[in-house]
Amino acid sequence: MFDVLRLREDFPMMKKTMNGKPLIYLDTASTSQKPQSVIDAVHRFYKEDYGTVHRAVYEIAAHSTEMYSAVRSKIQRFIHARDEEEIVFTRGTTEAINLVAYSYGRTFLEAGDEIIISEMEHHSNIVPWQLLAEEKGLKLKYIPMSLEGELRMDVFKERLSEKTKFVSVGHISNATGTINPIQEIIKLSHEVGAKVLIDGAQAASHITLDMQTLNADFYAFSGHKMYGPTGIGVLYGKLPLLEAMPPFISGGNMIESVTIEKSTFQAPPFKFEAGTPSIASVIGLGAAIDYIETIGKEAIDGWQKKLITVALEKLKPMSGIKIIGAPKERGPIISFVLNGIHPLDLGTLLGLKGIAVRTGHLCAYPTLQRLGVNSLARLSFGMYNTIEEIDAAAYAIKEGALILRPMNATSHQSQ
Repeated sequence: MFDVLRLREDFPMMKKTMNGKPLIYLDTASTSQKPQSVIDAVHRFYKEDYGTVHRAVYEIAAHSTEMYSAVRSKIQRFIHARDEEEIVFTRGTTEAINLVAYSYGRTFLEAGDEIIISEMEHHSNIVPWQLLAEEKGLKLKYIPMSLEGELRMDVFKERLSEKTKFVSVGHISNATGTINPIQEIIKLSHEVGAKVLIDGAQAASHITLDMQTLNADFYAFSGHKMYGPTGIGVLYGKLPLLEAMPPFISGGNMIESVTIEKSTFQAPPFKFEAGTPSIASVIGLGAAIDYIETIGKEAIDGWQKKLITVALEKLKPMSGIKIIGAPKERGPIISFVLNGIHPLDLGTLLGLKGIAVRTGHLCAYPTLQRLGVNSLARLSFGMYNTIEEIDAAAYAIKEGALILRPMNATSHQSQ
């Protein structure tokens, strides 16, 4: 049985108040709260074990290097990569996608080649490809989405061709919560010879990942969305591709040799990890993986699905509410609008009641444009949320609508 009340004791922020009210944190899709074990791991490293890595032979540096390297092996097992050399540390999903766009894209894509992304991508999986397309003379195509928030796979199949050289899509939409059919996308893309990157920022914390079964060429995710520290992310890449790609950032640590005339570079993953790394954040990410594995991804996913079901049951009957998207498979994200109420006003009111939600364009302008809205309110759940919190949030949203609608109506009449 999933004991959420006991589990909440592991998260110090769950004891926090906001505006004098007990914190109800419903913004995990933006960033997750951290268990004490992650906080302790980072603190302990700085207090007891801190030393640089890969650069010195003295004892604490050697120990730091051992701890740091162990996390890379842990991530390999966590996502079932073939080799630990396929695990590249980045600052987050954004940097990981940019690394692929600029290192792989600049090297292997040529004028006239086509890239396919989707309408439901986070800006981090749109802008790098737009810039690359402008620079290299590439054609950027989009997989449209339905009003239910699902990718139009029929159109994707039509747009795939021998000119398609790269496909990049999100595993789970940060706006609609849609879980995309990435295995089918990867298979279809490979049939025309295209490489595939999956943005796994919203998936890595609760969906079991197996790179051997999935067969993605690249997979990216962030530590801070999976109960780990900020400033650390992971790029998985198939080793032959990483070996063929040039460095993304250059400097110390990634070199094999340097002379005045020429430099040579280390093998992956170090070739892509220039400079002193975020050592403490890597240690914290390792602790976050330990914590997730202790709870179990299936248990986490099952609990979050229950929260989604309860939240939808509470929200759908509300007067004037529009739930954004109705995907057949939804991750722990629900976005909505209330007729006559700006999401920012609702988010402000909820914040005064201690309820943290995300409002705005969610870094997903094209998704919102397709769905005919300019701004959304979003609830997103983590393993630490409770049914009682869903009930309280739903009541506050209903109450907020009663308060804000008359205010908005009065405001419009006075103009």
